[in-house]
Amino acid sequence: MVALLNLQGLWVGCPHLPLATPSPTMLAGLSHSRHTSGRWRKRSNGDFVLRCAIAEPSGEPAPLGQKTQYRDGLLEKVFMALFARKMGKFAASPTPTNPTGSKSQSQANASSASSVWDFDYDSFVNVSRRVMQGRSRLQQQQVVREVLLSMLPPGAPAQFRKLFPPTKWAAEFNAALTVPFFHWLVGPSEVVEVEVNGEKQRSGVHIKKCRYLENSGCVGMCVNMCKIPTQDFFTNEFGLPLTMNPNFEDMSCEMVYGQMPPPFEEDPVSKQPCYASLCSVANPSSSVCPKLQA
Repeated sequence: MVALLNLQGLWVGCPHLPLATPSPTMLAGLSHSRHTSGRWRKRSNGDFVLRCAIAEPSGEPAPLGQKTQYRDGLLEKVFMALFARKMGKFAASPTPTNPTGSKSQSQANASSASSVWDFDYDSFVNVSRRVMQGRSRLQQQQVVREVLLSMLPPGAPAQFRKLFPPTKWAAEFNAALTVPFFHWLVGPSEVVEVEVNGEKQRSGVHIKKCRYLENSGCVGMCVNMCKIPTQDFFTNEFGLPLTMNPNFEDMSCEMVYGQMPPPFEEDPVSKQPCYASLCSVANPSSSVCPKLQA
C-alpha cells in the first residue's frame, strides 16, 4: 500500500521533497490539516517528524493494550474509501454472524455509491479481514498486489524504475516521502538512520505504533496484507529493495529502503504466534499464526 501512496505523493506535486529537513515551502504545503491532518514537529537534531492527528491528550499513540484514537480528515477518508472499495471486490460477503461486522462495515460495502464519509478505518480493516478469509498466505498477498496494480496508471512501475534506480538517494527520498503520505494507514512515523550494505543512510522509517496492526490485532494480516506484499511490490515491481521489520512486542515497525528482504522462510515473522487476546480468529494452541502457515 505504501507503494501506491509514495507514487501519489509525487503526483500531487511533491517531487522536490527534501530527504531529511523539509524546506519552509514544503512544510507550508504539507503541514496544513486539509492535506495531512497532522503537523510537523522539529527535533533537537534539526529534522522534522510528521505527527498524525491523534486524539490522545499526549499527542502520541496510546500505550500497548489501549487503542489509539485518531481524528481522520477528508483526505484520510478518501484513502480509506479508495482501498476499501478496491479490496471489497475480493472480500467475502459479510454475514449477520460475522464477528467483525459493524455499521461502518455494512455501509462501506453496501454499494459503490456510498459516500466517502461512510468509510472509516474500522471498515477498511474489516474489509481486509474478509479478504483474508478462505485464502492461503500467497493468495492474500496476490490480492494486495492486484489491488495496487489496479490503482496505478499504465506504465507506473516502469516510470518508477526510471525515476528511482536502486541508489542511496532513491532510498532516502522514498523514506522521506513515506512519512507524510503513509501516516493515515500506520500512524506517526519518522525518518531514521539505518545501515544498508555496510553504509549508513537515512533511508529508514520508524513507525511508532502501527495503526493497521493495532486495529486488526492480527499477525497474519500484518504479514500477508502489508509487510510481504509491500516488500515484494517495491523490490520486484519498482526495483527498489525494501525490508519491513514489525515488532510484535510493541507494535512498532521499521521500514528499510534499499535493503533486500529475506526469503519468507528465513524471516523471523514466519515463526510469529497469534495475538491470542487480540485477534478474533486467533488459534492460541498453535505456536505459529495459522495464516502464516497456509
